[in-house]
Amino acid sequence: MDFNYSEEQNLIANAAKEFAEQYIRPHIMEWDESQHFPADVLHKAGEMGFMGVFIPEKYGGSGFGYHEYIAIIEEISKVDPSIGLSIAAHNSLCTGHIYYFGNEAQKQKWLPKLATGEWIGAWGLTEHNTGSDAGGMNTTAIKDGDHYILNGSKNFITHGRSGNIAVVIARTGEKGDSHGMSAFVVEKGTPGFASGKKEDKLGMRASETAELVFDNCRIHKDNLLGEEGEGFVQSLKILDGGRISIGALSLGISKGAYEASLKYAKERVQFGKPIASFQGISFKLADMATEIEASELLLHKSAFLKNNGEKVTTLGAMAKMFASESCVKIANDAVQIHGGYGYTKDYPVEKFYRDSKLCTIGEGTTEIQKVVISRNILK
Repeated sequence: MDFNYSEEQNLIANAAKEFAEQYIRPHIMEWDESQHFPADVLHKAGEMGFMGVFIPEKYGGSGFGYHEYIAIIEEISKVDPSIGLSIAAHNSLCTGHIYYFGNEAQKQKWLPKLATGEWIGAWGLTEHNTGSDAGGMNTTAIKDGDHYILNGSKNFITHGRSGNIAVVIARTGEKGDSHGMSAFVVEKGTPGFASGKKEDKLGMRASETAELVFDNCRIHKDNLLGEEGEGFVQSLKILDGGRISIGALSLGISKGAYEASLKYAKERVQFGKPIASFQGISFKLADMATEIEASELLLHKSAFLKNNGEKVTTLGAMAKMFASESCVKIANDAVQIHGGYGYTKDYPVEKFYRDSKLCTIGEGTTEIQKVVISRNILK
C-alpha cells in the first residue's frame, strides 16, 4: 500500500494551503470575534475547485476523490476550522446529497451552481427536539396534488441564513418510521421558507449556524430527491461520507494545534532551557504526533473504501470518533503547553481549543459513533 500523496495530490494540498494563507489567515480573529460568515471566501473557494471536490467535471466540479478532499479540508482547517467546516458541510451534505440521490435533471439544475461556489448549500436534518433521534422529527411534508407543503423547523443548520439552497428531510409518513421521511430541495426565496435564530457559539464562530423555518412552504414534486420515503435512509448514507469530512476537519485542528505547540515548546525557555527538553512537555508532543498519525491512517483508509464504492459505515464512524476525540485532547494539551499564553487570543491554540469540541458533536456525537460501530461489529 502506497502511503504517499501523488504529485497531483500534493499540488492540491499546496493550493489549499496557499488559499488559506492568502484569503483566510489575515482575518481569523476578526471573523471569530464578530461571528462574521465570509460568504465571499467560499465563492472564491469555488473558483479554486474546493466547493465541488468530488463532483464530476460535467457538473462543474473538480472530479477528485476522497483523498484529495481530506487534504483540502485538512489544510484549510489548520488555519481556520470555521472555514474548513463550512466547505466540508457544503461539499458532503447539500451538494453530496443532490449528487448521490438526485436524478439527471436535478443534477443539471443545481450542481453547477453549487460545485462552482456560485451558490452556498445547507442541509437540514436536525430539529430542536430531535438531534440524535432524527427519526422522531416533527417537520412534515404533506402531498397536495403535484406539490408538497412543508411545515416545521430545523436547527443547528450550517449556512441556515446565507445558503442559497437547502436539502431538507421532512416527515411524509408516520413518526419514527425509517421509511416515513423524504428529502426535498428548497431554494432561497421560496414563499414560506425563511431563516430563524442564528446561534451564538463557543467555537466555529465564522461558520454560520442558524434555523430553517417552513410555514406552509409549497414546493413542486420535482424537488423530491429519489422516491418518497427514502429521505432518512439517504441521510444515513450521506452521513457516512460526512464523517470523513468531520474527521478531516479534526485532523486539521490537531495538526494546527500540534505544529503551534512544537514551535512554542522549542522557543519558550524556562530554567535555562527550552521547555521541549522537559519530559512533561516532550511526552505530550509525542502523544500528539502519534494520535495524528493514527487519525490520518483511519481517515485515508476510509477514503480508500469510499473511492472504491465499498461500505464505509463502520470505518468512517471509527475515523470520525477517533480523530474528533483526539483533536479535543490535542487542543487541550496545546493550551497546557502554552501555559498562560495559551489562554489568550494572542496565540492560535485558544481558538483551536474552542473549535475542537464541535467535532465530537456534529454529524453524530461520539456516543452515536459508538452505537454505529458496536451495532456493526456485533452483527
